[in-house]
Amino acid sequence: MLTPRHGRARTQALLGGLCLFLSAVEYLIPKPLPFMRIGLANLPLLLALDILGPADYFLLALLKTAGQGIISGSLFSYVFLFSFAGTFSSAALMYGIRRVMGKRAGFTGIGCAGAMLSNGVQLLLARCFVFGAGLRFLAPPFLASGLISGAALGLFCETFCRRSQWYEQCGNASGRRYPGGNETAPATEEAASAPPLPPRGQAAETRRLRRGRQWNSLFSGGGLFAAFLLMALLFLCNRSTPSRIPQFVFFCFLAWLSGKKIRPLATALIMAGIVFCNLLVPYGKILAVWGPLRITEGSLWGGLGKALTLEGLVMLSAACVKTAPNLSAGLGRPGALLAESFRMLELMRERRGLIRRGRVIEGIDSLMLELDAAPPALVETDGLREKHSRNAHSRYVKGILLPAGMAALTAAAGMLPAAIGALPARFILSP
Repeated sequence: MLTPRHGRARTQALLGGLCLFLSAVEYLIPKPLPFMRIGLANLPLLLALDILGPADYFLLALLKTAGQGIISGSLFSYVFLFSFAGTFSSAALMYGIRRVMGKRAGFTGIGCAGAMLSNGVQLLLARCFVFGAGLRFLAPPFLASGLISGAALGLFCETFCRRSQWYEQCGNASGRRYPGGNETAPATEEAASAPPLPPRGQAAETRRLRRGRQWNSLFSGGGLFAAFLLMALLFLCNRSTPSRIPQFVFFCFLAWLSGKKIRPLATALIMAGIVFCNLLVPYGKILAVWGPLRITEGSLWGGLGKALTLEGLVMLSAACVKTAPNLSAGLGRPGALLAESFRMLELMRERRGLIRRGRVIEGIDSLMLELDAAPPALVETDGLREKHSRNAHSRYVKGILLPAGMAALTAAAGMLPAAIGALPARFILSP
């Protein structure tokens, strides 16, 4: 993990944790498209423009995209590709504008430019992979929402930088001086607990967390990744849309079994939006006419296939991605920063009561100051090594048998429609 020294790595992990915290908040907001976001998680990227150097800045962008993929369960899906391309294109543009124009380019203009480029890149990819030509009807509102959200985020960043004591400390530590400072003392004495869930909600949350712990105890990170590759290959090689339906249902069940939060209504609305966009470009046999809209067989099945592909990979990714992976050993400094960012995320969740309506800026500033002073995590290795050696054989067996079994069930689910279709003929031919 990170060293106790407060420096650029500490600042990166803290900003990375804020990215994950804001991504988790934004994940709960309903959206018509799976890759459409308000852009709350871009706030740390704006804050880091004058704090981090180019290498550290783009490493923070990588932490943001990887953390978003893990939190939303979209790490191995088209959605992650959209997020990766949009984040890095906007990060490069925002960093370039700040370095060329300096303080003459305010955060509002930089935020608008970054949001517009990010949305434009994601629209281009969505047209190629998901929606096709019908996306041109959604492009104007999507770009307009990016402009509005980018301007709002930039204005918030301007205000935060003028009033934040934590940001002023970071500027002094990095050799840059910023005007302002927190005009009010941080309210760290406030209760950091959120309102409790109702009893029924607490029971459901307890069952979900228990399922997640049991699921993670069955698989290692490598085993889950191998299972994803096998099942995704079987899913993508299956060209029959009816055969993908039971596979999609199976992936939803796996995501539920892994303890991930499943939102059936949001999933159904996203799939309906994809199908509707494809219906706007009709081709094939006309099935029905509804006013100016012609529902054709080709566009209907094509849209349904794209919707199943996108959401199926999202569900499969959610089932095969651990919420808090241990990456520090295998990925070096980026893995250590990602692991520390997840630790900061958990600390922010515990203290989220500091952020209250009417004092959001003061709450975030108090949160950052408190976590900046928190000691780093200690890593205990002896007990982990002993436990690993004791259970090495069983882990290797599970890492082979369980992924193979899940892949076999995926293949069986794909053959289910054909088997059901063949049942009547068998019954007729039987004596």
